[in-house]
Amino acid sequence: MLSYASNSTASPQACAKALLDALPPVIGVVRREMRRHRVKAMSVPQFRTLALLRSAPAANLSAVADFLGASLPTASRLVSGLVTKGYICRRECPCDRRKVELVLTARGVAAMKIARQATQAKLSERLESLDDEDRGAVLRSMELLHALFSPELREENEESDSKE
Repeated sequence: MLSYASNSTASPQACAKALLDALPPVIGVVRREMRRHRVKAMSVPQFRTLALLRSAPAANLSAVADFLGASLPTASRLVSGLVTKGYICRRECPCDRRKVELVLTARGVAAMKIARQATQAKLSERLESLDDEDRGAVLRSMELLHALFSPELREENEESDSKE
């Protein structure tokens, strides 16, 4: 178990170290569970693309390529497969017809919902061992982290919009 000085001041450096230590094993469990519960005919990169579009609605092809660490042609083939299977659709950007947004369809939302529910159940099992006070601390911490870091998703998507 990680032990950080609970009586000392929580400096930004101490918080950053704690994040870097705690997040990899948490992300590992989340990834493993999400992959276990994805649609069987879907590749991991396709599933990760659905996850991106769930968290950053109306992302574009550049955002998908950046997220996957793939080339634009590779991301384009992957997206085309998801469009063909009915998990996402392409739509014209309302503010600029030259740009195309990628959006989850009802089928894509349903696929993500199934995987998220199963993963949430697994995480709930792990969190049961904590007392109410500690679960409250985890909840508050996650809310703070979400508020702090979720604007970056929007900024990254806007930056990739300007690349196209």
